[in-house]
Amino acid sequence: MCSTPPRRGKSSARSMCASKRGAAASPTRVAIAVRAKTFACAWLLSSAAFATGTEFTTPHRDDAAGAQSVSFAGQTFVNHGLVGTGRLSAQTVDFLGDTLGSFSSLGVDKASWRRVGDHYEGVLWTLPDRGRNDPGAGLFYDYAARLHRFRIRFTPYTGRPLPADVASQNQMRLVPDGGRELRDVRGTPFTGADPGAATKNIGGTLFPVPAQGVGAGKIAIDSESLSFAADGSFYIGDEYAAYVYLFDGSGRMRGALVPPNAVVPHTAGKINFNSLAPPDSGRRNNQGVEGMSLSPDGTRLFVALQSALVQDTARAGDKRDASGRVTLRVLVYDTAQRALPTAPIAHYVMQLPAYTSDGDGGRVNRTAAQSEIRALNAHQFLMLARDANGLGADNEKPIVYKSVLLADTEGATNLAGGVYETGTESVLRAQDDTALKPGIEPIRWTELVDLLNPTQLARFGLNLETKPKNRPLTLSEKWEAMDLVSVLDPAHPDDYFLIVGNDNDFIARRCVMQKQRCDSEFDNDNMLLVYRLTLPGMQAYATRKR
Repeated sequence: MCSTPPRRGKSSARSMCASKRGAAASPTRVAIAVRAKTFACAWLLSSAAFATGTEFTTPHRDDAAGAQSVSFAGQTFVNHGLVGTGRLSAQTVDFLGDTLGSFSSLGVDKASWRRVGDHYEGVLWTLPDRGRNDPGAGLFYDYAARLHRFRIRFTPYTGRPLPADVASQNQMRLVPDGGRELRDVRGTPFTGADPGAATKNIGGTLFPVPAQGVGAGKIAIDSESLSFAADGSFYIGDEYAAYVYLFDGSGRMRGALVPPNAVVPHTAGKINFNSLAPPDSGRRNNQGVEGMSLSPDGTRLFVALQSALVQDTARAGDKRDASGRVTLRVLVYDTAQRALPTAPIAHYVMQLPAYTSDGDGGRVNRTAAQSEIRALNAHQFLMLARDANGLGADNEKPIVYKSVLLADTEGATNLAGGVYETGTESVLRAQDDTALKPGIEPIRWTELVDLLNPTQLARFGLNLETKPKNRPLTLSEKWEAMDLVSVLDPAHPDDYFLIVGNDNDFIARRCVMQKQRCDSEFDNDNMLLVYRLTLPGMQAYATRKR
């Protein structure tokens, strides 16, 4: 059953669904979801009244069995639906002897992707985060940063529903095929351990480096986003420092892209990269560079924080509100001439949905933070926004919101080089309100894919049932990875497969980390969902064999 339409918020900004350059002034042309006839819950909203902040108080579900289209920025985008799934056991051990945890991010080697009869083959790289940990107990491992490599074989499926069994999630087959351990500019491995307040100047850049204990002397990295360049080099976005690191094809770090002052975490006037105590300004704890993507032609690097900076978080009374983290920053760098530019050429804000964690119709109390982005061209991107419910959350709360958004920066206010970038001034109108200051237009977006589609999930044996908790066929909590590959259909050149992956947090009944046991009470398998989309504004990828 579909959810009710999102409630209107307080802001007077334009509709997120309006067409580019104000072309959609008529309310009849502005829709949050204009779907095919199979979509039973379409609704229309006036662009003058629709809020920049969207709220979901009950589960936002979509029962459409077939294709759905949305008009956005003068073009028609189509979600043809879920066409495949993949599952890899949570107990899989990786090439370094640790439990294989994925997928904080992923990327298909575009040069390897090919169509063979009724199926596709290629190489998939995936990125784990900082390893198994328990921040509340101060437990961290000296987990070495790495990439996992897989050989993949994908056979799309649109037939009758498959049995409700784990064996039904087999359209995307993953075969582990080694990987790369990452090294810093000194040739030293990274660590996943929290750095505390300690820092070290290496080659003129200040890095988070634990001074003692686990990981002492190594650069601490919590890897969350991955994007490959055509020459085989790649970028990784980090949570601790909110830096973006550039690596060569062998996995050796070439340098770091340091964010503007507004993003760097400061406590009592000093840089502090720890992830346990909140900073006074800058990126929130564990809310760093969650989304990062090169444009397909390699000329633009998009960098998105997971949710609002501390100074952009609305307060409820004397406390910062978890539903007040909707206003995130999106930076854009020109990488046409320099792989590590010194400053962004564009700096935008975007407002995410808020939701009610219990899904019971009550007051919103959470932000559907973004977990990944994928650039379509120099001004449009896909963004994955989600709640924190589902398999892995270890509770029975209903799954409320998990969607892929389609965003366009055209028409948004560029804050690059101004006080919101060089200082710590908030973009909010008031401390207790998520509305933006006058003159700041956010990035517009619309929803393209709702992952909470029980009809399509059931075709592959999956469901949205969270009671009882931690059952293997329940949709996972943390969907954090995305990539796009061509369908390679000359009759449909704008069609792409969107591959979406979960982060299973290394939760496995039989878990090993740094030769130590880290067993859980249930398995949270590594999962992939594959959708077919029509993306008319998508640029062609520049590819080279890796």
